[in-house]
Amino acid sequence: MTTPDLHPLIEKISASIEALTPKGRILGEFIISQPRKAVFMTTKELAEACEVSEATVVRFVAGIGYDRYSDFQQALRDFVDTELTLLDRLDIADMQAPGAVRFRRTVAEEIDNLQQLYNALDVDAMEAVVDVLDRRVPVHVIGSRLSFTLAYYMGWALTKVRDNIRIMKGSDRTTIDWLTIAPADSVVVIVATSRYPNELIRLGKLVKRLGQTLVVITDSATCPVLQFADHHLIAAAKHIPYLGSPTPMSCLINYLVHELASRQGEALKVHQARLEQSYWENDVLFNMKDLEGRTPE
Repeated sequence: MTTPDLHPLIEKISASIEALTPKGRILGEFIISQPRKAVFMTTKELAEACEVSEATVVRFVAGIGYDRYSDFQQALRDFVDTELTLLDRLDIADMQAPGAVRFRRTVAEEIDNLQQLYNALDVDAMEAVVDVLDRRVPVHVIGSRLSFTLAYYMGWALTKVRDNIRIMKGSDRTTIDWLTIAPADSVVVIVATSRYPNELIRLGKLVKRLGQTLVVITDSATCPVLQFADHHLIAAAKHIPYLGSPTPMSCLINYLVHELASRQGEALKVHQARLEQSYWENDVLFNMKDLEGRTPE
């Protein structure tokens, strides 16, 4: 579990607490002591809880380095998300609501997450990651626990676009072997989602020591693997999920693969023709022509 005084947001508040006005200190102490309440509050609700004005809340947020309340709230959300256990998440998930309500809420939250992805991502940073994936070197894609689902999807999709892709599990200790014997110019992509398995942090540190290029795709600026990254992309979720929110990251991965494919020219057709030939020769995929030896009318 994250130590509160090591989190950037809590550090900012703690470092500023003595310089704040008395009302500002009340806000700071409330947020440090009750972050799980504060994260869901509007400026009005936070002001009322601390018996200060909304203007005081706005000044407080600016005083600790955030241009907008939404930026402060996202940082607080990332902190709370990392801290929450499964039981904590169950408490805030409202499992007693009718199924239709939960369905609509789930869809609405994912729409919010995608809107945030659309508004927040740095196009230049995405282009830089595609440049790295376009190098004619081995690419290793690694995930663990929830993020392995996304890592597997990314690696699988990349194999349809270029060669020399390896998908690896962070929990498999032989991953250390593969990275150690990989060429020094290899690219390693680590996909990391909250609550950030320690094995991915160790692998990030190893990649850094080996001098390979590390790309980190994650859901928060507080991801501990980011300290080792040469390039990174953050698909932050706006809401705190019960188990996970893979939609923004899968959308980002789709873009990266599609953009990479657009750069391959004729080589892409050659690569995919080889794959299709192999599928056909080895009877890998269902084909309607094989149904009773004829194509259905």
